[in-house]
Amino acid sequence: MRAVFYPFLTLLALPTGSVAAQVPPPLTTGRIVRHRPALDQLVAPGAQLEVISSGHTHAEGPLWVPDSSMLLFSDTPSRTIYRWRPADGKRSKFLEYSGYTGRMPYGKEPGSNGLALDGRGNLLLCEQGDRRLASLPLGQQSGKRTVADNFQGKRFNSPNDVIVAPDGAFYFSDPPFGLPKSGPASLRELPYTGVFRRAPDGGLTAEITDVPFANGLALSPNGRTFYVSNADSLRPLILAYKVGKNGKLTKPRLFFDMTALPRPRFKEVPDGLKVDRAGNVYAAGFGGLLILSPQGQLLGTIDPGEPVSNCAWGDDGHSLYIMASSLVLRLKMLAR
Repeated sequence: MRAVFYPFLTLLALPTGSVAAQVPPPLTTGRIVRHRPALDQLVAPGAQLEVISSGHTHAEGPLWVPDSSMLLFSDTPSRTIYRWRPADGKRSKFLEYSGYTGRMPYGKEPGSNGLALDGRGNLLLCEQGDRRLASLPLGQQSGKRTVADNFQGKRFNSPNDVIVAPDGAFYFSDPPFGLPKSGPASLRELPYTGVFRRAPDGGLTAEITDVPFANGLALSPNGRTFYVSNADSLRPLILAYKVGKNGKLTKPRLFFDMTALPRPRFKEVPDGLKVDRAGNVYAAGFGGLLILSPQGQLLGTIDPGEPVSNCAWGDDGHSLYIMASSLVLRLKMLAR
């Protein structure tokens, strides 16, 4: 194992003078642990994590919107979706009271979590407090509608993450974390937590019902492999499913087991997932953001010093935006 560490919380030095005074140096933090030489093809030696937003309670659900050149992300406890634009580096509120429209208080994370674009100009929102998958015309502050809020008459637990498949179907996970007290049995209507698929014609199917805390979701570049993380500290697994006809998920196999990894922070569990064009998997989990080869080999870990919940590609495809509790970070990548 070859490890390279970068120190926490560093200010990049700039030359003195009037030009330097006008452009504040970026704040950087964290470290990149290189487990295998192959990581050098994905993350350049010397790359640093840049802090672009801070002061959040629990940053989640990052989404890059290409048409608007902006990053959207959720702060689940505050029920706020923020926007951040690289053009000016400024953060602003995109949508308030997202995720829960009832009377407060309601659980620790009532707000929206996962976000996605449906390909028709709508923003998809996993609304944990309202226990539904909703959509909103992008760029509007009203007009939100329910996409799905129950399966066979039983309400969802708290939809957490959502991805859009090439055929236009939506897959979304439904763990209990957004329910009060993290979802005791008395508050659940479904006898399981899992992953659901909403077909383009509106039909709804339960694709995974035996993963107790299904959370992060991702599809391989060719659309043939479906990844899901189990956010369980006792069974911290990433599973891979074959995508069959009509989008049905079959033949599950273990892709990666985090059990043997060091766990520097108590609250860390397998969480959000993303892939790059080469099929490498980026998995929030023990120690930060794990970078795994398509064969499930650990190549490196991006450790911002706080638990990582998810990540998203943005800008020209070479920027990785990382959600780390109170921080939102950007890492320039060689991978795309």
